[in-house]
Amino acid sequence: MKFRSIAIAAIAAATIAMPAVAADMKTATAEMKSLDGKDLGWVKLEQTPAGVLLTAKLKDMPAGLHAFHIHQTGSCEAPFKSAGGHFNPKGLKHGIYTEGGKHAGDMPNIHVPENGELMVEVLNPDVTLTKGPLDSLMDTDGAAVVIHAGGDDYKTDPAGAAGDRIACGVIK
Repeated sequence: MKFRSIAIAAIAAATIAMPAVAADMKTATAEMKSLDGKDLGWVKLEQTPAGVLLTAKLKDMPAGLHAFHIHQTGSCEAPFKSAGGHFNPKGLKHGIYTEGGKHAGDMPNIHVPENGELMVEVLNPDVTLTKGPLDSLMDTDGAAVVIHAGGDDYKTDPAGAAGDRIACGVIK
């Protein structure tokens, strides 16, 4: 009987502690828009112990390979140059194939199927949603998620030869 009471007490303590963990979770979203302002879906960002998990749910996207980056400024005025370059607080070179690389905002390409709809998750261990650190996306000028017309070649500085910016969302 004593063992059962301890087990129940442990379950009750764990249940009480869970809302505190959920309250500490940091999240943000980016509403993705096309160059003409059309809604293309969203990207949800969640702080995890391993970095920021980005979950993108996109629609009406052109089929094919597209670069998927975090850019340094929270602004998405067409043609999305207002988002600045890739988020790169450490001043590294672009690309996972580059010695001395990669930018914190460099992420794997996304592959959009013919129907233009995609749901994808990407973990970025090089950024945080916690305000203050150098790698924070929540600094004074914010950050944006940008999708390019082509794929990232993972080596060409500064943007992977990914082409024009076709979708953008300010991280809020």
